[in-house]
Amino acid sequence: MRQRQVPDGKRRAREFEVFLAGAAGRLLHTATLLTAEPPRDNPRARRLLTLALAHTYACWDRLRGEDPYDRARQYLATRFAREAWHHYGGALDRFRPGPRTALARLTPQERLILVLRLFEGVAEAQTAALLGLPRERVHTVCDRATATLLHPPRTPAPAAPEAVPR
Repeated sequence: MRQRQVPDGKRRAREFEVFLAGAAGRLLHTATLLTAEPPRDNPRARRLLTLALAHTYACWDRLRGEDPYDRARQYLATRFAREAWHHYGGALDRFRPGPRTALARLTPQERLILVLRLFEGVAEAQTAALLGLPRERVHTVCDRATATLLHPPRTPAPAAPEAVPR
C-alpha cells in the first residue's frame, strides 16, 4: 500500500508544480489588484495567494476535471471578500487601502467585481453566483467602478503661494 501512495504523491506534486509555473504569476497579479497594493509591496496579496494555493493543493485530488485555476481564483475572491467583510466592521464597502494605486479609490466590492469581470474575464452571471449577488447589482457595481476609474473625482487645485512682503 505504501509503495502505491509514494508515486501518487510524487505525481500530485509534479502536477501541482506545473500548475504553479503557469498560474502563480497571474493569480498574484489578481490578488494584488484586489488588495490595491503596489506590485512590489504587496504582503496582503501574497498572503491571499498563499491561502488560495494551499486550498487548491489540499483539494487537488478532488478536482476531477475541474480547472484548478478557476478553483484557485474562486477561493482568492471569496477569501478577499470574507476578510474585507470581517476585519473591517462587517461592511465590505468600508475598507479602503491607502491611495497608492488607482484601484485604491474603489471599495473592496467594486474592486472585486471589476477585477473578476474585466481582468479575469468572468461572466456577469458567474460573478453574481460566486458573490451571491443579483446579476443586476454586479452590472451596476461594475459600471460604477469603471466610471470611477475613467473619470476620477477632481482634486482641489493647489493653493497659490502667498506673495512675500518686501
